[in-house]
Amino acid sequence: QVQLVESGGGLVQAGGSLRLSCAASGRTFSRYAMGWFRQAPGKERECVAAISWSGDRLYYVDSVEGRFTISRDIKNTVYLQMNSLKPEDTAIYYCAAAHSGFPGSRWPEYDYWGQGTQVTVSS
Repeated sequence: QVQLVESGGGLVQAGGSLRLSCAASGRTFSRYAMGWFRQAPGKERECVAAISWSGDRLYYVDSVEGRFTISRDIKNTVYLQMNSLKPEDTAIYYCAAAHSGFPGSRWPEYDYWGQGTQVTVSS
């Protein structure tokens, strides 16, 4: 079992930055692919970024390419650095873990999910 806890969300003005963290506990987190998803009211869940267990494969949705960076460390934490934030980035952000393969944006293939953290970008 893997437990995921997100932090770092909040309210920021457009153009600002936030850094989300997802702390994992439980099994061998280092072998899990990780993803950051978001869901805004009335919209479908969207994969923002994903990283393989080794860090050599990355995925970004087009709308955040060049602005967001996903990374992970050996201390069971995955990060999402978000720069040049826009009002349309407002959503609840979730991290997710997959114990096999590299699901990328395919959310049904993730096995564990955090509770989410709210990100609000004001114009």
